[in-house]
Amino acid sequence: MNTQHSFTTFSVEDIQSTQPAMKVGLLATVTPAGLPHVTLISSLMACGPAQMCFGQFTEGMSKKHILNNPKVGFLIMSLDKNLWRGKATYTSFAKEGQEYDFYNNIPMFRYNAYFGVHTVYYMNLVLHTGKAPLPMNKIIFAAIQTMLARTLGRKIVGKPVLNGWTRAFVDKIDNLKFLSYIGEDGYPVIIPAIQTQSLDAQHVLFSTSVYSNELEAIPAGVELAVFSMALTMEDVLLRGKYQGLRHEGGVRVGLVEVDWVYNPMPPVPGQVYPPIQIRPVTEY
Repeated sequence: MNTQHSFTTFSVEDIQSTQPAMKVGLLATVTPAGLPHVTLISSLMACGPAQMCFGQFTEGMSKKHILNNPKVGFLIMSLDKNLWRGKATYTSFAKEGQEYDFYNNIPMFRYNAYFGVHTVYYMNLVLHTGKAPLPMNKIIFAAIQTMLARTLGRKIVGKPVLNGWTRAFVDKIDNLKFLSYIGEDGYPVIIPAIQTQSLDAQHVLFSTSVYSNELEAIPAGVELAVFSMALTMEDVLLRGKYQGLRHEGGVRVGLVEVDWVYNPMPPVPGQVYPPIQIRPVTEY
């Protein structure tokens, strides 16, 4: 994350812009093993000049992670493709109050017969980048470069980590992709990398021609999460060892060797790779 122009408080405009229900909200957390994890949380918003919150209506790993490690990274993208990114520290949760009432009066929850927000989590803002537009022209160019590198790049025969559906989903140009790793200060960093595509069944790659400073600053060897999502709310989370920068097909790219795939989507979120062995129930 570029911290050259960072802010420690949200403006009134920032708060109002992050509150609509229809937006992309990503929360990056740290697993007990110290690995980056990214979750789509559309209720994520600024709820004060130096405070953020989100409402829980389904169970998930991120809520457990922040109770173990309060350091989080966040990204909010509005429908007009403006971004807010930054860091925050989890502080507390509540099952009533102003934000609880706010969430449960949103039409998506108020008129839903099956679930509502049952817990609100609060975080103190550390810093954020301020409102910044998504650079679509540069992203389109980077996607074309990545496609060229993917086509001409050296394929590596390895483990079949990415199945056909996952590869097709990651390769879809109009799906959103984001990278996350744990920074030196222990806070997760989120970087837009919409140009990301698969190289083969075990690797994904991305051109560094957009968000260049941030992408080229990712240390080789770190565990890197790759979150891919469609605006239809389908998503998949990959994670693996970052192999660093190289040239593929004449294009400067970053390469990730994926070793873990997770399906965050309901009704049954769960690990896809490595496959979990199904064991018979022996105790009742």
